[in-house]
Amino acid sequence: MERRRFIKNIGLGSAGLISLTSGTWNDRRKKVTILHTNDTHSHIDPFPLNHSKYPGQGGVERRKMLIDQIREQEKNVLLLDAGDVFQGTPFFNVHGGVIELKLMSAMGYDAATMGNHDFDGGMDGFLNALPHANFPFLCANYDFRRTVLAGKTKPYQIFKKSGIKIGVFGLGVELDGLVSRELYKETRYLDPIKNGQMWASFLRHEEGCQLVVCLSHLGYEARLNDFSDKVLATETEDIDLIIGGHTHTFMEKAETWKNKAGKSVLINQVGWAGLMLGRVDFFFNDKDELDTVSLSNVNNNYCLV
Repeated sequence: MERRRFIKNIGLGSAGLISLTSGTWNDRRKKVTILHTNDTHSHIDPFPLNHSKYPGQGGVERRKMLIDQIREQEKNVLLLDAGDVFQGTPFFNVHGGVIELKLMSAMGYDAATMGNHDFDGGMDGFLNALPHANFPFLCANYDFRRTVLAGKTKPYQIFKKSGIKIGVFGLGVELDGLVSRELYKETRYLDPIKNGQMWASFLRHEEGCQLVVCLSHLGYEARLNDFSDKVLATETEDIDLIIGGHTHTFMEKAETWKNKAGKSVLINQVGWAGLMLGRVDFFFNDKDELDTVSLSNVNNNYCLV
């Protein structure tokens, strides 16, 4: 489908391998494929051919083709986003985030979290665009109870794929200093490490999730405060994968860190502008226990063959 037709149809006209346990490769194991993006910043079209750094790269048409191709090959796929969907091209200035959420819905996103730039249209602006998302926004450390977004987001979502329960929750960056108070109004910011641990523990031990994923817009490394994906990974337990955003960090594949209990936790982030598609494949043994992980982020300039 060519790009203009795709946009019209929605209403507006490297690989690496690590073994976490001693599993063996076979087709009988259950496999869950996590695809993800972050900081797409309203980049609907590819970059211009004369762009100095990314000539002709990116674009939602290529991303959708790649996602569709992976879904044809894999049975259990989740598509997630780590925030900053808005702001960066005239598409946002003209449509206020509506086209971005319509396109994400058309691509079949399962969940997203909010980044600081998703407040750039104010609380009312986000609320006006939100009905065009047929997926939830997960915000576990933004307290919206005194705002128009009260009840419009949720802290977590549980997905079930071939009997495997995947718990996904979202964490946002501190808005003070990044976003004007008039835009986020009475939103209360909650400690992301404490809340991250609380929700990860809840999903793992109370909901019985075999896989726990955090959509984080804290940033790979700390900027204005002491919070970051590295800190989240090392100072908590029960998280298997942190899908990061905010710092526009390009990773060839996910990194492995040790959590507070000495167990492996992955951090992955794929830059910005939809130039790459993150991919992590989780394999489970016959007891539905996590066995092996395959790491392979994909460049968004071609489709798999």
